[in-house]
Amino acid sequence: MKTTLLLVDDDPNLRRILGHHLERAGYTVKSAADGREALSLLNAEPVDLLLTDVRMPGMDGMALLAEARRLIPDLPVLMMTAYGTIQDAVEAMRQGAFDYLTKPVDKETLLRTVQRALQVGDLRRENRLLRENLVEHKPLEAIMGTSAAVEDMRDLIRKAGPTTATVLLTGESGTGKELAARALHALSLRSKGPFVALNCAALTPDLLESELFGHARGSFTGAVADHPGKFRQAEGGTLFLDEIGDMDIRLQAKILRALQERVVDPVGSRNPVSVDVRLVAATNKDLSVRVREGVFREDLFYRLAVLAIRVPALRERGADRLLLLKHFYRLYGGGDLNLDPRAQQALEAYSWPGNIREMMNVCQRLAILSPRQTVTPDLLPPEISGAAAVALEGREAPLEGGLWAQERAAIVRALQENGGNRSAAARALRVPRHILLYRIKKYGLE
Repeated sequence: MKTTLLLVDDDPNLRRILGHHLERAGYTVKSAADGREALSLLNAEPVDLLLTDVRMPGMDGMALLAEARRLIPDLPVLMMTAYGTIQDAVEAMRQGAFDYLTKPVDKETLLRTVQRALQVGDLRRENRLLRENLVEHKPLEAIMGTSAAVEDMRDLIRKAGPTTATVLLTGESGTGKELAARALHALSLRSKGPFVALNCAALTPDLLESELFGHARGSFTGAVADHPGKFRQAEGGTLFLDEIGDMDIRLQAKILRALQERVVDPVGSRNPVSVDVRLVAATNKDLSVRVREGVFREDLFYRLAVLAIRVPALRERGADRLLLLKHFYRLYGGGDLNLDPRAQQALEAYSWPGNIREMMNVCQRLAILSPRQTVTPDLLPPEISGAAAVALEGREAPLEGGLWAQERAAIVRALQENGGNRSAAARALRVPRHILLYRIKKYGLE
């Protein structure tokens, strides 16, 4: 069976040329002129890879990326961009895209990048199945790490899992809250029932209401059949609501009713439906602050926070970071991870703002681009290769001699050579701009 690619661009000539190259390479190519048309195709038929422009009228590439990853989490996505919008494509990679291509797209680069992205898609599917199997049979072992923060979290999950209480998972985006939720489900008396997950931030309020509570046929345009909704799909099991802090306050009242009365009201139906579901919610926001701001119901907050478990950020996990890097690199087919000392220093110093999700993406790329070879700083993304300077944060920084003096002198020289332009100086030093700004402040060079 041929591999199917979905090509999305508002330029018909570009679609024709790229489609021709891809078909000649043996792929089946479907095309769309905009994000809306692409979403219809994604919903209708299976696709192995999405190749989309960043800037398009209507639904742009970033919005399409978010919707595509919601529909098909393992789908590899490639972004195309003109030179002036490369920053958009880099941001898309942070949001889960595999890579980006700069227009005009070279044929050989196109085919090579598509092949690598398809390999990553296969690895993602295999690894998701492996993780789910491990969580099902050894739920606490699936949460890797030996740091105190992880041990504390595992201990709370071990205690909360067998109970029927609602659990609120807190922590930054990408820390692995769904993995913790799956562990809670696997340890519960409902482990034989379904585990159903929904990201509350990925849908508009109207769509979210339909997805949660279901709808009756004919209740709105496009409702051609009855839809049970996630609460009913999770019957006898666990419903995991991610990013519940972003939920519309009107829907919060319906969630509270479902928790208190064990019934849901499908959209367009007058007949409440009984449900038997354990709710696990997650948020990357401080819900107590959201309550004070008037955008989150206080009664729902207290109902959710019967048991609150914090999932630690990656930067808080010490030696776990190197352990996880080696694990993901091996898992994605790279073999044993060999790090150049400078690369190891940069990886350990990096703050990992995207947490586990970002680390998995980095390891996937390293496993594809540099399997079974020593990883050097030049193979790392720029924001990581320049992160070694962060290792010095929080220490005393004497300016007389030694490493600190050399670093200060290098910053002064870069600023002088670039006329005081900090962005240009950061590029010359090959460090992210925010790292340079921190060092400028630390050395009193403002």
